[in-house]
Amino acid sequence: MISAAQTPSVAKKRLVAGYVLTALVALFLIFDTVIKVLRLPPAIQGTTELGYPAHTVLWIGIIELVCVGLYLAPRTSVLGALLLTGYLGGAIATHVRVGSPLLSHTLFPIYVALLLWGGLYLRETRLRALIPFRRQKEFESLG
Repeated sequence: MISAAQTPSVAKKRLVAGYVLTALVALFLIFDTVIKVLRLPPAIQGTTELGYPAHTVLWIGIIELVCVGLYLAPRTSVLGALLLTGYLGGAIATHVRVGSPLLSHTLFPIYVALLLWGGLYLRETRLRALIPFRRQKEFESLG
């Protein structure tokens, strides 16, 4: 018997949802990367306000660009997600260090990471096999 989770319709919806989440997070990260690589005034101002020298903006943007590129390439998407998680962790640490507001600034990289990993999880069957979420019935049968 084929469960509802295995039907082609559900699989297609999951894949589309995964690509939508991936596109949203990718567009945001690409925008963030572009303003850093081009060293636009808002990127320089934001970086210096966080305590980093202005000359680091370009290198931070290049690092982010490489990570986003790896994330968007199907063969290296999991590696890209792992590297972006580290990148976003650095952003969290920076916001904690400077005392940024919790919900709007400090936790924002976690929101991005949830979208990033959620999109990847929905579109990558090997990741779902590696990190399976169990249904309530499966938990009850274990106890």
